[in-house]
Amino acid sequence: MSDQSTNGETDLNKLLAEMTPQLDEQIWVFLSLKARDAALEEKALLRFDEEEGATYILKEADAKGYDATFRCRRITLQIHSALEAVGFLDAISTALALNGISSNVVSAFYHDHLFVPIEKTAQTMSVLKALSASARE
Repeated sequence: MSDQSTNGETDLNKLLAEMTPQLDEQIWVFLSLKARDAALEEKALLRFDEEEGATYILKEADAKGYDATFRCRRITLQIHSALEAVGFLDAISTALALNGISSNVVSAFYHDHLFVPIEKTAQTMSVLKALSASARE
């Protein structure tokens, strides 16, 4: 069943065919701190609290002075995927893995965001576009 209402798309083929990857030119980094940092709260694209500490995704420039890791670029999949959609990220992760590309995925309400190593950006975009084209055939 396809439903692109406020809940997003659930049809796997439609998700893949229409995902339209959009590359963010910004360089992002990941950072983990034992406790929250108020100075970073406003700058962070994302903060996620784990038992071991707070993980932040920040613009590289905002992470100066911190021990940040994983310089990456963000690719946003421009289709409103439902949070309960089945198989979408699995298909993407499989295609990327078959091409030796790691990714860290953040699923938000409207879109899925892939954080990929800078040096794999062009290859990732090619893989995603080929996957989307294949779903349209």
